[in-house]
Order: sequence, then C-alpha cells, then structure tokens
Amino acid sequence: MRQWVSSACVGFVRACVVVAVTMPVPAVWAAAATLWIWWWGGDPWSGTVPFVWACIGTLALARPVSRMVRSVVAKWTGTVIPDGYRQAAPVTRLSTGYWWNGFSYERTKRDALMDQQWRARWRDPAFWRDLRFTAIAPLTAGVVAAVPPAGAVAAVLGFSRSALLVGVLGLVVAVAAAPYAWRPVVPVALRFLSPTPAMTLADRVDELTAQRADTTVAQAAEIRRIERDLHDGAQARLVALGLSLATAEKLMETNPDQARALLRDARAGAATSLNELRELVKGISPPVLTERGLVDAVRALALDSPLEVAVDADVRLRLDPPIESAVYFGVAELLTNAVKHAHATRARISIARDDTGLAVDVEDDGRGGASASAGGGLAGLRRRLAVFDGTVEITSPAGGPTRVRMVVPCESL
Repeated sequence: MRQWVSSACVGFVRACVVVAVTMPVPAVWAAAATLWIWWWGGDPWSGTVPFVWACIGTLALARPVSRMVRSVVAKWTGTVIPDGYRQAAPVTRLSTGYWWNGFSYERTKRDALMDQQWRARWRDPAFWRDLRFTAIAPLTAGVVAAVPPAGAVAAVLGFSRSALLVGVLGLVVAVAAAPYAWRPVVPVALRFLSPTPAMTLADRVDELTAQRADTTVAQAAEIRRIERDLHDGAQARLVALGLSLATAEKLMETNPDQARALLRDARAGAATSLNELRELVKGISPPVLTERGLVDAVRALALDSPLEVAVDADVRLRLDPPIESAVYFGVAELLTNAVKHAHATRARISIARDDTGLAVDVEDDGRGGASASAGGGLAGLRRRLAVFDGTVEITSPAGGPTRVRMVVPCESL
C-alpha cells in the first residue's frame, strides 16, 4: 500500500513536470490568440502582431523545451537522447581586421558570433527536429500527462462546491492515472528527438573528416618538430664532432696534447648527441611504453613529474600501440597543465577497465577553471581520443579541484 501511494505521488509530480515542459509553446499561442481577440476590432490585420510574436516565441522555445525534455527523460529513466546539435567552427580574425565566421565577414567578433549562431541554427537539422517536437509533444505526451492535474483540479472544485460525485471521480482519475500518465513522454521523445540514421551518419562523416584534417596537421607539425630538433641538435653536434676529429687527426703528430683535448671534446659531444637522440625518441614513443605497457609508463611518468603523483592501477593490460600512445600523452598533457596552469602540488591518476573499455581519471588540487577552449591542449586531447571514439569529461570548478576522465572503448584488454 505504501509503495503504491509513493508511486502515485511520484507519478503525479512527474506528470506535472511533463505538462510544464511540453506546454510553453501552446501557452504562447493561446496568449497570442487571447491578445488578438482583445485587440480585434473588425480589422483582419490586427492579428499580425500577435501572430509574429507567437512565431518568435515558438522559435525561441524550441531548443530549451527539447533540452528540458531530454534532461527529465535521462534523469527519470537513465535513457540519454543525444541532441545532435552541430558545433560551429571558431571565428577567425583576418589580417584585414575583419572576422570570418564560416559564412560571412563581420567587423567585430560579436557580430560574427551572432551571425554564425543564427545561420548555423537555421541550417541545423536538429533545430527543425526540436521545432517539430514542440508541435507534437503537447498533443501526445502533454495531453496524457495533463490527466492527473486535471483530475486533481476537478476534485478540488467538486469538494469545494459540494459536488461530491465530481470530486470523487476527479480524485479517482488523478490517483489512478498518476503512476502512468508521465510515461508517454519517453517514447515520444525517443521517436521525435533522436537523430535519424541519416543525420547520425552525416555527423559521423563530418567528425571523421575533421579528425582526418586534425591528424594530418598534427603529423605535419610533429615531423617539422623532429626535423628541427635533429637539425639544431644532434645534426649540428655530429657535424662539429666530425670537424673535431678531422682537426685532431691533423694535429696528432704536431701537437698531441691539443689533439687529445679535441678527442675528449669530441667524446663529450658524442655523448650529448646520444642523449639528445634518446630524448627525441622518447618524445616520439617512450621505450618504457613500448617495452612494459601503459601502466608502467604512467608510473614512470609520475616519478618524473614535479608533482606528488599517486597512481592507482591494479590492472595489467596491453592495448593497441596507438591507443596506449594516445592515452599516455593525454596523461602527460594533463600533468603538464596541472603544473603550468593550475599550480597544483598533488595529483592522482586512476586507471581502470570495465566491459566497454578503459577509463583513466586524472585529478589535481590546483585552482581549477580548466576548459576545452578552441586551440587549447584539452581540445587537442579531445580530438586525439576522438579518433578512437574516446571521450574526455572535464570537471573543473573555480578554485578546484580539476578532474578529467578519459574513456576509450576497446576490446584488446
């Protein structure tokens, strides 16, 4: 009995919430109709202003209403409905001083962002999907969810006016329908808010195209870095080493002491060149990562970090080398950010696995405020893991702590 009463109470509250989140658009149109009737004086054009305002209200409410419905469905049932909104590219300032937003040139960044926002929204299929949902939801889930509140109102009016039959019937309807009236919002939201397979495929193609471009740029930058390090470091030292050996060979008979000094310098230069080559190879693919795997490589990285780092990893796993490399350099990026930007003193790294893949949590006691801004290291980390369908979740309130969770689905555990 207690469980049934609890279910009825929870259902009644949820039905009221469904009515509140699905009925704003009909309420806007009802207010517009009321205003038109109030203004109407026989002139058919008197309804133009209420009609325009109702259209503007509908367009403005489409996305917030859809987001609220997705939120309540996820909270009540655990079913996550992806929004599928397309992300606009960052605006760029040109050498002429104008701002390019992907569609037009604007004089100021504010104008570029505003123009981009509206153009992207009109061209986004998800916006039209939200608009369609705001028209369908009130006539389906909204009407059904309104039954318990309507029954409660009828019961209150019936008992207050001594109409006992009306009051009893209203109470019975409200109590009986409460546990079930809110449930239609779930299939309606899944049907009309979920991206279609064609939209999902198109978004996936766009994402893979962007990832391919990012990978190409990153590879080119890495090749240039390696060439620069080799040219300015090891290559210059090896050229100097060759000159020293040639000079020592000429001085061997005429000035043996100076020749020996040159040979000592050449040996020191050879050792320095060898160390530079080792550091360069370590930056490309750390030997400990190749030889001992991700966990031991992260432990070695923690020992070299200036932070006090604790590593919690009770698993022994070997992943595909590209995945291990991406996760390893992701952890290195996060530790560097904790030292350079967050001014942290301690960090904790947790490596675990489940049925879907690998999860790595990096938490520091820094000042927080981290975000994946365009062109930043965290945005690059997100792109690097997205190649493997990985995700990056950032929790970094002002004042800290910062917690970053990297999840990579994989089967080679």
